[in-house]
Amino acid sequence: MLSFKQAYQEVEEFIAAADFSGNPAELYDPITYSMNLGGKRLRPALLLMAADIFEAEKPAALNAALGIEVFHNFTLVHDDIMDEAPLRRGKDTVYKKWNRDIAILSGDVMFVKAIDFFLKLHPAQQLADVLRVFNKTAAEVCDGQQMDMNFETQQEVSIADYIQMIELKTAVLLAAALKIGAMIGGASDEDANHIYEFGRFIGIAFQLQDDYLDAYANPDTFGKIVGGDIIANKKTYLLLEAFNLANTSQLAELNDCINGKFEDEEKVKRVKSIYNQLTIPELSKQKMKTYFDQGMASLAKVSLPQEKKQALVDIAEELMYRAV
Repeated sequence: MLSFKQAYQEVEEFIAAADFSGNPAELYDPITYSMNLGGKRLRPALLLMAADIFEAEKPAALNAALGIEVFHNFTLVHDDIMDEAPLRRGKDTVYKKWNRDIAILSGDVMFVKAIDFFLKLHPAQQLADVLRVFNKTAAEVCDGQQMDMNFETQQEVSIADYIQMIELKTAVLLAAALKIGAMIGGASDEDANHIYEFGRFIGIAFQLQDDYLDAYANPDTFGKIVGGDIIANKKTYLLLEAFNLANTSQLAELNDCINGKFEDEEKVKRVKSIYNQLTIPELSKQKMKTYFDQGMASLAKVSLPQEKKQALVDIAEELMYRAV
């Protein structure tokens, strides 16, 4: 049974050995740079873990895992262009280090490279089945990104809309990684679908947790500015629930914070005060637990002994209940 730590290490070693070079260098150097910025490697590690519990061949699983990770990094390169973000994981983004046009083209090539890794799979039927899952997921991730951008100017956003957006933008890629790993291991359609649902529900729970942590994490351990979503007026679950529950005076205060010109620290303090009055932290924890529990219930339906699935339980719990 492969632990997350072991899967992470295998992914890191495989990435280090991969050759992303090409000519012209300006097009390919950013790919190597992006792939070596680090990160949690959550999606490829989960793919390896799912493949392992179904006893997949390691070379096939590693190639698929790298395909997933290259695609994920492609989305980050293009996200940084859209956000005009200068930093990614504490270092210059591809957009900042080179320029917008190079970042666009390098990202495009990364998408092609991701498919190249999947093309190493065989037999042909398995390759076709995996690519169908990957292509559907790739389109859904783009759908989610567009929804997220729409929300920036959209006046009315429901919680259902928001959950759908984070499902598409974040959760489905995690779910697809698990499903593809299971498929490579020869899982039944039923088991592959159950492990997909595990990833989908857990992915939604993780994003809801990120919303919560952005406002309530320990600033000494969080790794970024606490309250960044509040400062940016980002429509998170916390803000949307607060708008749903606020009375007239609280609603006026929220709108004042969003439309006013408070200093960042004061703005975060005021908005969090309203969140606390409305018990938003408790509601947020309940919401994420609901999705987490649904994910664990889906994993329980996978027809394998519990000891084979325990590593997936362990990493899900570790990520879900990490210290704030």
